[in-house]
Formats: sequence, structure tokens, C-alpha cells
Amino acid sequence: MQKNLVIVESPAKAKTIEKFLGADYKVMSSYGHICDLKKKDLSINIDTFEPIYEIPSDKKKVVSELKEAAKKAEMVWLASDEDREGEAISWHLFETLGLKPEKTKRIVFHEITKNAILHAIETPRDIDTNLVYAQQARRVLDRIVGFKLSPILWRKVKPALSAGRVQSVAVRLIVEREREIKDFVPEASYRVVAIFRLEGANGQVQDVRADYSERFKTKKEAYAFLEKCKGADFKVKDITTKPLRKLPAPPFTTSTMQQEATRKFGFTVMQTMMLAQRLYESGKITYMRTDSVNLSTLCIDSCRKAITESMGEEYVKSRQYTQKAKGAQEAHEAIRPTYMDNQTIDGTAPEKRLYELIWKRTIASQMADAEIEKTTVSITAPKLDGEFTVTGETVKFDGFLRVYRESRDDDSNDSQETQGLPEFKKGQALEFSQISAFERFTQHPQRFNEAALVHKMEELGIGRPSTYAPTIGTIQQREYVLREDIEGTKRECDTLRLENGEIKEQTITEVYGTEKSKLVPTDIGMVVND
Repeated sequence: MQKNLVIVESPAKAKTIEKFLGADYKVMSSYGHICDLKKKDLSINIDTFEPIYEIPSDKKKVVSELKEAAKKAEMVWLASDEDREGEAISWHLFETLGLKPEKTKRIVFHEITKNAILHAIETPRDIDTNLVYAQQARRVLDRIVGFKLSPILWRKVKPALSAGRVQSVAVRLIVEREREIKDFVPEASYRVVAIFRLEGANGQVQDVRADYSERFKTKKEAYAFLEKCKGADFKVKDITTKPLRKLPAPPFTTSTMQQEATRKFGFTVMQTMMLAQRLYESGKITYMRTDSVNLSTLCIDSCRKAITESMGEEYVKSRQYTQKAKGAQEAHEAIRPTYMDNQTIDGTAPEKRLYELIWKRTIASQMADAEIEKTTVSITAPKLDGEFTVTGETVKFDGFLRVYRESRDDDSNDSQETQGLPEFKKGQALEFSQISAFERFTQHPQRFNEAALVHKMEELGIGRPSTYAPTIGTIQQREYVLREDIEGTKRECDTLRLENGEIKEQTITEVYGTEKSKLVPTDIGMVVND
């Protein structure tokens, strides 16, 4: 007779756990939920809001195998995930398999490591009925919204459409953004940039780019400004140097991991979650559905050791982060490697890339701030109202930047902020090689990519870490939204250039509005939303 039966949701997780437990333990998988609401009916008592569950036909074989194994075991350990869905799975297993309280224990762990599994077995708990009720409330709401609204769509639009508590809001965000873009009227102005020539100590001449503080509304104003610049005596008015500290980003939550994997690797939200699931189930990272930025003391200590050994004591700065998001589960932990001394892993190329990203983000969060010196040089001439500004940054101490830089949705190729500057002196006379006025247009709001949509949903408190990926998948499967590359549109822009005492005019054609992998509503998506 098998002494202990451990039940988890996935076969991959079962395999990893089985390695850590001895011969007294048998580990089986429920393959996700074993009970759900009936597919064809509302399956809810509308007077009490009580859900009416059934065992789906594809789960009957699994349930009978689990029942058989449970009868033979002295103790059954319910080891589904520690979130709302996992708790509901444990409760359904308890009820459906007819388990007895004295022969059943509920265990939870945030990572699949030997220590975590053994610790969970030493500290079992009861099924958390509040979490089960929370899952039921969400499931019931989903069903009511879907069942009440979907038939309206079938009648008014076309069959096989669906509405949902989270998916319909996600579609609305995308539709509203598209309409903002369609209604957007660009405004033109002229941006002025000068190239000043400086001779360095070694006699080499360096070109430095400077931006003028004002923009001009018309070509006439820009032309008049360049006329003023013709004989102007430019001088360095002021030089300010400010120390700046850059702080590392906190460790990953589900949403920040999805956003960063999209920005850095172009992964879809669904792809990121599938890879993270595989890494978690093979014991390489902690649980991948979380909105907490906490790290365990064990992880913080491991980071300190790894940083000291590879980079030195001055690179260490231990921190504990807290999440500002509403309703964040602070008891959970952020997504991090289970063993910080493993900088790389075996696996597929995408798994390795995601793991390395998680490792770098975690280690950087425990590293010293980067120390940067920002220099701003203002350049004026007597006839001008505004001033030209040159900015540059020098990294004095790289700190966490040695390991990791966070990407942004609006990353641009403009290197103005980080140009290395030659030495300027206050009052120094400067000569320009050219001053140009470029016609520029205001930009319409950006369409959402998958990462930006997740960020917006999180900001508005729509959905949970477990629902972002399925929601974004569903709205694309239903063809309410397509992920597309947007082709740009051509337009003509004027450029005025003052060079060698002469102002020359040129018209150039630019392509604007090009966007890659953006979510665009279809006609059906627009109609369904309305």
C-alpha cells in the first residue's frame, strides 16, 4: 500500500516533485481543474448564486484513477498552486474524490525545490475556503456576464461571438485608442538644432549638438530666427553639473515580466507565460503568477553572496521592495530563479533567454545604485530670446547597470542624453558649423502592443496576473483584435539650414506612423464594443 499520494495540477510539476520525495510518496496530476460549470447551461442558481458543477467528460478517466489511488493511500497531500485557482482545484479534489479531513493535508510552496517541498510537508494547512469562494465568485461573474451578453451578440451581430468580464474591457481599451488615433489632428512646428564646433585639448575638433529652447509655429518665424543667427556671437552662458542616482527596477511580477519579454525579445504575452510555466515546473524559477515584488531572505542573501564574489562588496545594496498596486498579494514572492548561483540553465533557446532575463533583473535589484553626472551647457547670443542647450551624461559608478538595463515602451534612438561632452568653459566663444530648423509634427497616441495593454489593465485594476495572457489570447482568437504591423504614411516636411552664411531650403519626405506588432480592432471588434 502506498503511504502517501501527492496530487498536483500538471504532469511536468509531478515529475519534478517526485525526484525530491522518497519511495513512500506517489505523485499524480489532475491535469488542471477536474470540475467546472456545465458548458451548455448557466449552471448557477440565480437565487443563491451557488455554482452547479460537473465533471467534464474528458476528466472522468483522470478522476477515477485519482479515486483509486486515494483509497489505497494512508495520507493524501493536495499540492496545487497557492493562488485562487489552485485552492479551488484542491477543494474540488477533496469533494469529488470523497476525501476525509483526517486523511488529507493541503500544502503550498512558491518554488519547486527540495527544501521548499519538504518545508511544505512539515507545515501543512487546511483548504482556505475564502480563496475558494473568491475563485467561485470570479467564475460565477464570468459566466453571468458571458451568458447574458453573448446571446445578444449572436442575435445582433453574428453567431459564435462572446463577451466577458475582462475581455470586453480589454477590447474597449483598444477600440477607444483606435478612435483617438483616427480623430487626431497633427500640429506642425519647427525644431531648431545647432552643431557647434569645439577644439579639444589634443587639437581635435569635435561636433556637439545643441537644441534650441523654443519651437516656431511657422516657416516664416523659423526663417527669421535663422537670419538672426547669421552674425550672432555665441558664448557659453552657464555650465551646471548635477550628480544623479539611478535605482534598479524591482524584481519581476507577472505583468512586468510579460512587458519586458515583449520589449526585449518580441515574445507574446502567451509565449512568455508558457516559457515561465515550463521553467517553474522544472524547478528553475519561483511561481510565475504573482503581483508581489517581495524576495525571500534566502534569495537576498544568495544575491549578496553572488554579487560580492563576482563584482565586489561595493556593488551590493540589499533591498526589500513593496508593491503599490491595489490588492497585490504581498504574502507571495516575486518571480526569481530558485538558485541564484545558476546564471544559465539547460533548455530551449527561448527558455534560456527568459531565465537569463529573470536572473539579471533579480540580481540587479540587489545591487548598488548607478552614480551618474549630468552636465547641462547653455549657449546664448545677444540677439536671441532663448538659448541652446547641450546635455551629456558620464557614468561615475555603473552599479546595477553593469548587469541590467530596463527597457521602455518609448525607447528611442536619440542619443542626445548620453553624448560624451568635451570640456566647455563659461564665457567661451563658440562657432557653429550649421543651424537647422526641422518641421516636426505632434504624434498620435501609440496603439497598444500586448505588453502595454497588460500595463494599462494592471494600472486600472482589470484582471489578475493569471488572466492577462488568456484574455489577450481570447480577444485575438475571437478576431475582435488583430496583432499587426502598421505601415507608415508619407508626408513632406520642410527643412531650413543655415550654413556658410546662407539659408537653404529643402523638402524631404518622411514616413510616419509605422508601428510593429500592435493590437488593432477589427470591424467586428468595433461593433461588438459598441
